[in-house]
Amino acid sequence: MKRIYNNINLANRNSFGVVECAKTLVEFDSAEDLKEYFVEQKPAKWYVLGAGNNTLFTRSYDGVLLTPVSGRLEVLKDDGVNVDIRVEAAHDWDELVAWSVEQGLWGIENLSAIPSSVGAAPVQNIGAYGAEAKDAITVVEYFDTRTMEVVRLSNEECHFAYRESIFKQELKGCAIILAVEFRLSREAKPNLGYGDVIKEVEARGGATLANIREAICAIRGSKLPDPKVLGNAGSFFKNPIVERAMAEALLENYPEMPYYPIAGDEARVKLAAGWLIDKSGLKGYRDGSVGVHDRQALVLVNHGGATGGDVMRLAGYVCQRVKECFGVEISPEVNIL
Repeated sequence: MKRIYNNINLANRNSFGVVECAKTLVEFDSAEDLKEYFVEQKPAKWYVLGAGNNTLFTRSYDGVLLTPVSGRLEVLKDDGVNVDIRVEAAHDWDELVAWSVEQGLWGIENLSAIPSSVGAAPVQNIGAYGAEAKDAITVVEYFDTRTMEVVRLSNEECHFAYRESIFKQELKGCAIILAVEFRLSREAKPNLGYGDVIKEVEARGGATLANIREAICAIRGSKLPDPKVLGNAGSFFKNPIVERAMAEALLENYPEMPYYPIAGDEARVKLAAGWLIDKSGLKGYRDGSVGVHDRQALVLVNHGGATGGDVMRLAGYVCQRVKECFGVEISPEVNIL
């Protein structure tokens, strides 16, 4: 069953709280709903809007927004060690993580407290604290608007990379994710590569699933603003990847600069965008109704009444300052419409 809304206000459907409208918004339950709509209406312009946590509207949207509303979770296989599950696109990501921890299943606990829907997770290949969604994903199921068929892609076929996937590249504009399958494990596999996480987990008594989730939720809660209180989309910028030689040159002047190796890539390293923004003097910076959060410089916030254009002007200024100070280019992680 699908529901169609015309000229709908999007203020409550995007975490920035930006007031814009969409010409049409369609809530759908299934691939059959999508096929029926695309065959009948043949929309020329469309975009999938899930929970709206990673989208910034800079103007009214004159196309069709497609929102999944089905979020069923199904256990496909349990061999006593590995558990395969299928989760539909509208399922809340953190509720999935909480469920996995309650069930004693390892694999996505480091991705606690990330605001997202399950359907959005593989598009962005969401990640935090040394883990990424791709580490647990086995299959992504999507509706192909070119063929009107449901397609299943294996993990390898999704071409996952840092904040990247085939859904942001070759399949952009023609794939609507319906469900994601994950393989979780009953075997303890703690991933404690980040100092803050190790400290918080040890303070709670050691590396259990519950302690890791609780620690990460506490860390994120201490740094990141609640979008219900202060409009934001979480981390606004990607951590930049630079040549190792460039990083080494920066380290000569900034020996405290954090950097992270990239698996399988000895020639490049990942820098911390939040650190670069902070050291550019912008943490807590405010320009009218928008600003850089005072506890996490990666986060741009709407103090009230900001437009998408206001946010983008601030984002441009932040990128400019980081470039001037460090010679490093940073770019938005958020989808801009």
